[in-house]
Amino acid sequence: MSEPALQKAPASLSGRAGLHAATHSPRLLELDALRGAAAASVVLFHLTTRFNELYRPAQPPSWQFDSGHLGVNLFFIISGFVIFMTLDRTRLPMDFVVSRFSRLFPAYWCAIVLTFVVTHTLGLPEKSVSIWIALANTVMLHGLFFVPHVDGVYWTLEVEMIFYFGMFLLFRSGRLHRVFESMLALLALRLVYVLSERVFGIDLPWTLSRLLILNYLPWFALGISIYRLVHPSPTLASKRCLWLAGGALVTLLIGDSPARAGLGLALALLVYAAASGQLPWLRHRVLVWFGTIAYPLYLLHENIGWSIQLRVLEMGLSTDASVVIAAVAAVLLAAALHHLVERPAMMWIRRRYRGRSAQQ
Repeated sequence: MSEPALQKAPASLSGRAGLHAATHSPRLLELDALRGAAAASVVLFHLTTRFNELYRPAQPPSWQFDSGHLGVNLFFIISGFVIFMTLDRTRLPMDFVVSRFSRLFPAYWCAIVLTFVVTHTLGLPEKSVSIWIALANTVMLHGLFFVPHVDGVYWTLEVEMIFYFGMFLLFRSGRLHRVFESMLALLALRLVYVLSERVFGIDLPWTLSRLLILNYLPWFALGISIYRLVHPSPTLASKRCLWLAGGALVTLLIGDSPARAGLGLALALLVYAAASGQLPWLRHRVLVWFGTIAYPLYLLHENIGWSIQLRVLEMGLSTDASVVIAAVAAVLLAAALHHLVERPAMMWIRRRYRGRSAQQ
């Protein structure tokens, strides 16, 4: 999960126009709507399919959204697009750091507190954690040290943070223009891991694979390719973008399955169509609004939702009713977190940064 309602940002957060003075781009609003749809699909998956698998209610949901978890793959493609776009338009390294911190951490920290309080108040068997584990979660990379998550969805934030860090290193070293070669090299390494295990029965270091997020890189690579295809560079031939996209799909085909490669192609075409303005219906205000609350909705829906569902079942209501009540509660909490914490904190941090930069 990355950006909020996307904007045509200036080259620098400290630029005269300022981040929040930028105007919305219809094309990016369409990506926002896709992000909202992805978040909604993950929510429905967790509140129906996963809840039924974990808690085995006497009356299963009358419908389940088994494929909803694929929304995460769409998130990763959009992140690849957005983060490369952000760095492509960034002048100073600190601009990117402040942008990402203000976007991610205030809402995340508040979500940790809310999830901790609700799950301990309502109860959630085998999912509640101690206050010390909750505090360890605040760094967002706690999973690398085998610290349990306050909410299971946090594993994707670790993947995103590692991707951000890698892209930032390329930018900081002046090699962002070599991102295509870098990504292709990592995709090749992913295939080395796969072939080493399948052909020779040798398991290469798991830690390195996790630190390089090799299993998830194809999705980010697709997003990077799409951005450069939609926004061509005069110094970069479009065929290099296609080579990277093709490499990502081949990696999914060999490393995962033909079905996964097909999914990658379908989602990539969807994001390309949205980013190039070919899906104007995605600009509907309801869809865009869901995009603006997608991040807090993603953070808050799982463990809080399951806690609510279990209490609703204890009250004698149906499993279907528990799904509806938990989903509505998650949306309301997400909207409140966005309006009361996420957006105000982001604006305050960025305003303070601009003010300090102007004084230097």
